[in-house]
Amino acid sequence: MAYQSLYRRYRSQRFSELRGQSHVTTALKSAVANDRVGHAYLFSGPRGTGKTSTARILAKALNCANLGGDGEPCGECESCLAIENGRSFDVHELDAASNNKVDDIRDLISRVNLGSPGNTKVYILDEVHMLSAGAENALLKTLEEPPDHVVFVLATTEPHKVVQTIRSRTQPFEFHLLPADELEEHVRWVIEDAGLDIPADKIDEAVDYVLRQGGGSARDTLSALDLVAAAGGIPAGSDVGLVLVNAIGDGDPQAAVAGLQQGLSSGQEPRVIGEAMVEVLRGAFLAAMGASLDHLNDTAQNKARDLGAKLGPATLTRSLESIGTALVDMRQAPDPRVPLEVTLLRLCRDQRAASEAGAVTAGSGAGGGGADDATKALVSDLVNRISILEQQVTILQEQLTGAGGSALDSAATSAAASAAPASASAGPPAAPASTSTAPSAAAAPESSSSGGQKADAGGPAAAARNRLAGMSSTKTPRSPRSKRPATPAAAEAAPAAQPDAEPEPAAAQTLSAEAAATPANGTGGRPITAGEMTRAFENQLDEVSQRARVRFQVGTVSAVNGSTVVVSVPNTHYVSRCQEVKAEVEQALSRHFNQPLTVDVIVDASGPAESMDPAKLESARARPTDDSLDDVGPVEDLADATDQSADGVDRLTKAFPGSKIIEPKPE
Repeated sequence: MAYQSLYRRYRSQRFSELRGQSHVTTALKSAVANDRVGHAYLFSGPRGTGKTSTARILAKALNCANLGGDGEPCGECESCLAIENGRSFDVHELDAASNNKVDDIRDLISRVNLGSPGNTKVYILDEVHMLSAGAENALLKTLEEPPDHVVFVLATTEPHKVVQTIRSRTQPFEFHLLPADELEEHVRWVIEDAGLDIPADKIDEAVDYVLRQGGGSARDTLSALDLVAAAGGIPAGSDVGLVLVNAIGDGDPQAAVAGLQQGLSSGQEPRVIGEAMVEVLRGAFLAAMGASLDHLNDTAQNKARDLGAKLGPATLTRSLESIGTALVDMRQAPDPRVPLEVTLLRLCRDQRAASEAGAVTAGSGAGGGGADDATKALVSDLVNRISILEQQVTILQEQLTGAGGSALDSAATSAAASAAPASASAGPPAAPASTSTAPSAAAAPESSSSGGQKADAGGPAAAARNRLAGMSSTKTPRSPRSKRPATPAAAEAAPAAQPDAEPEPAAAQTLSAEAAATPANGTGGRPITAGEMTRAFENQLDEVSQRARVRFQVGTVSAVNGSTVVVSVPNTHYVSRCQEVKAEVEQALSRHFNQPLTVDVIVDASGPAESMDPAKLESARARPTDDSLDDVGPVEDLADATDQSADGVDRLTKAFPGSKIIEPKPE
């Protein structure tokens, strides 16, 4: 008889022989014993974990002539032997990877209704995720409602690729990788039962090798054991991954290059060597982090713990990242060996420099020597990394500045404006002419939020207001917008305005000095004089809305009675109009003097409005100012209004187009 591989020779034939899948075997045995077997199952899991073997055992149990009470097939009846030898008509295996077309599935469906010698016909579709979209759709209806004597078992290593419509029609079972201790016990039993020719002193080494090669897969482990038995021992270069990781831990580049060359000489590909290193590094990393090592046997666990303590989490993490990057770079590299060699040299250099730096630090703490070349190299490397980070930060700052430069400029201007009062108080006293505008400039940020709207003190709007306040504080005060009738109190406090070229009268200088001595945010507790209120009234009109400014600019402050400001207007028409917007003026004046003030609008007591001179009324009305011109826009863009003057004849002519004027005949 021809030689049969170990994984075929020792394939599980009963539920009790399956290892590491007790959660699956218990459920299936219970379903068979209680006659609750589903019409379709989905077995998923890594390769070599017993999916197809379990499907065959299930077929045995469903057709066994001597089924046990626990759902275990006997393995001795004709049906069990036929299934075991692969000559049963009750089991149909289909490799969906090669039979993935619609015609293949249609052929399978056409034979589903045919009877078979046994009780149940079992269809096993391996690698079902490889079916085409048309084949999956063709299988759906039969999979959902198969005949009573048919059971489908679908097996796959990638369950996420199976469409949801198929998964929803099956009972899913997930197979797991075998634990290292259970798989080791099975391997030792196979070595003894098969009588493999392996020296007794090499068995432990061979078991460690096959377990590492199998990675939890029973089939891969037995295949590796077949190789060891055929070669008479472990192949050369099988531990190249462990050798290279130890070289990194020692910081020995010569040992790393020599170990890599030995692995390449033994016929291993650079990618295979890199993957072996990743496996060793991962085990050491899990050991260093205190994670579970159930996938490793006792010997491998001890090695992983030693490596974890030797390298430390930082070096292990850096090594895993570097080797992973090298594996990716191999795809495009002209020579795949070069990325791995360069990575090994870099890791060894860093580990050696770190070790020597640690030794130098310890020696310095004990009074030892200074830094050597290795420490300087490490410091230089760190400086280079810091430089790169600084460049990246600079680029990000430039991008942020470009995106929000105006906001940053406004914020800087806001900070300068907020610092201006402090610097002004520290400097020499300002000239009398400029002090009259200080209260208005100081109150400008708050005045811009008139109308009850409160702006954010730290946002871009506040910064813009502060900036405008700084600009307005440096402007030359504009000339008064109108010549208002002076009240007796105002006449005593401030004489008539003089040309700019002439010096101010003594009374105006006295009033300016009083205003300069008054804080910008209040009066310091003393009563407000009519002169101060007159100046504040004229300045604060610039801060209110245009609607309020136009209505109040014909008025004058006639008296200040405590917290009440009496404003005189020419006639009753202006009184009603000013009453509608006086709340804005009250808020502006209250903010300026930092105390609540009310405005009382009355008709000018100097004479009835009806007897006022029209020329005087015209002079009291609004005259164009910079603000009003800004609202109007460029004067040259304005169009001339149409002539509205027309007599009765013109109106009749326009009302009746086409009509003609007939001149009367002379008599």
